[in-house]
Amino acid sequence: LGRTMAEMATSIITSGHPCPPPCLLLSGGETVTRISASAPAGACGGRNHEFLLGMLTSLRPGDPVYALSADTDGIDGSAPLAGGIITPSSLARAMKSGLTPEQALTNSDSYGFFKTLDDTVGDGPTRTNVNDFRAVLIQP
Repeated sequence: LGRTMAEMATSIITSGHPCPPPCLLLSGGETVTRISASAPAGACGGRNHEFLLGMLTSLRPGDPVYALSADTDGIDGSAPLAGGIITPSSLARAMKSGLTPEQALTNSDSYGFFKTLDDTVGDGPTRTNVNDFRAVLIQP
């Protein structure tokens, strides 16, 4: 889903289709995540962090895209926080830190990726599970 949303964002940036920027894409519901059998000890994360990593694998550094993905219950899978954000500087900051979204996906360590960038959101369990929520803002 992250890659699909990134493809939509790229279409909006390059052609104004299906809507011209600025544009906000909203979605909800729980996606499926797969834990790698070769994930290193201590790796953690969940569907919201993985959604964002999927987006980052398909965006270019500096694309004018901001995204938030979080769970209303305040935790994301095995991660202690609800989710994370991406900004136009996320890929450049990740590369500077020696991180790649592809490697974080392979290692099933999506939370570690966003924690390193200080791009996590939430402050722990809310004890209310309504839905996962995603917002993707595409700027002109």
